[in-house]
Amino acid sequence: MDARLDPTGARILTASAALLTLACATGLAAPPLFWITIAGMLAAGLVFLAFRFTPWFCAAWLLLTGMTLEMTLYDLIGPDAYQPTIAAIKATQIALACVCAIRYGFRPDILCPAWAFLAMFALGTVHASMPGIATPDTLRSAIGSIAPFAFCFCRPPRDWANAIVKAAKWAPAVAVACGIPLAIAGIRPLFTDSGGWRLGGLGHPAFLAGVCLPAIYACLIELFRTGRKADLRLLAANLAILVLTGARAPFAYAAAVTSIAFLTIRSTIFPRRIRLIFLMTGIALLFAAAAIAGEVRLFNVGLNETTNLSGRDLLWPSFQDAAARSPWFGSGIGAANAVIPPDGRVARLLHTWSAHNEYLRILVEGGLTGLAMLFALFAAWVCVHSHGLRPSSRRIVRLAFMALAMHAVTDNVLISTPASVLFTFAAAVFTRDRAD
Repeated sequence: MDARLDPTGARILTASAALLTLACATGLAAPPLFWITIAGMLAAGLVFLAFRFTPWFCAAWLLLTGMTLEMTLYDLIGPDAYQPTIAAIKATQIALACVCAIRYGFRPDILCPAWAFLAMFALGTVHASMPGIATPDTLRSAIGSIAPFAFCFCRPPRDWANAIVKAAKWAPAVAVACGIPLAIAGIRPLFTDSGGWRLGGLGHPAFLAGVCLPAIYACLIELFRTGRKADLRLLAANLAILVLTGARAPFAYAAAVTSIAFLTIRSTIFPRRIRLIFLMTGIALLFAAAAIAGEVRLFNVGLNETTNLSGRDLLWPSFQDAAARSPWFGSGIGAANAVIPPDGRVARLLHTWSAHNEYLRILVEGGLTGLAMLFALFAAWVCVHSHGLRPSSRRIVRLAFMALAMHAVTDNVLISTPASVLFTFAAAVFTRDRAD
């Protein structure tokens, strides 16, 4: 067996040895600069590896994002870790998208919904903003709103898209698996009690549910592409995780998309008989679980408190009043963060000051003008980019985004870290089927 390195491996080894020699020489000549040199070399090494193994770095980033580490660090360190963690995740996404654009080419996606947020930011700079919102806060919110769409502006190859789709399929299972050691060690529980038991994995149940949605859509697309039984088993596992999160709206939309896809899409690769068996088995298990697992939040709240909005009825009036002050152009990107005082009674009671309604948030920040732009761009973006997909993928993608439009009534689905997972997955699907 030939143990010699290939030319690329030999160059990497030679460069690593040269850099280590330089670091040691710097340490001997100027000891205070040793660790600075090492840090700089590690950063340079990471950049080099990101260029060399871009698909795997992007897939690893998506798995880390799916863990919603901001919630983990919030619980373990405190509130001060929350925003910096989100900023690091989205900054890494932008950096990796730039790597993809440099390596594979830039694509000016004129229909991308990110342009609506950029337009709202521009309108906010010339229109009166909400008091208490500084320019740096507005800029940070604008970047945070645009970042989930970063990979839509590059032309990555099929192996990148395949890696992203595979990572999206496995993200919920990885998040739960990584939470198990912390639960066993007593550091952080895997389940929380909130109107019944809810599975949170490494993060928060609602965030884990948000990651389950693209995972389920990815499994569906792969099932109709290849018919592999492994994807059917993973689909069942992701649906089970979603049930255990206790998130009612995400489960309803995932169940609707799955059921419609199974019943209406024609496929010789994935026979209708197997689909019907899967659906009937799932329905039977759901009824059985509802009968014996009343402490699981989805069944407890869904059966006993069907009108419970989880505190949204306390949040929405404040956002409706704020939107009414500037109905046409809103109060600028980031203004929704100042509607509910973080130290006020509602925030202390619900542990949130977000709108939990994207339409209300956009009305506050961009008014009817911003909402119309965003809605039009989303509709055009999905229709145009899904037009060239194979029929099964096109149907699933359009169903998924119709579900997203309805889900936006009760949750923050555009700016949270699960949104980065969803839109990166969408970019991968659009890219892969363009390459087919």
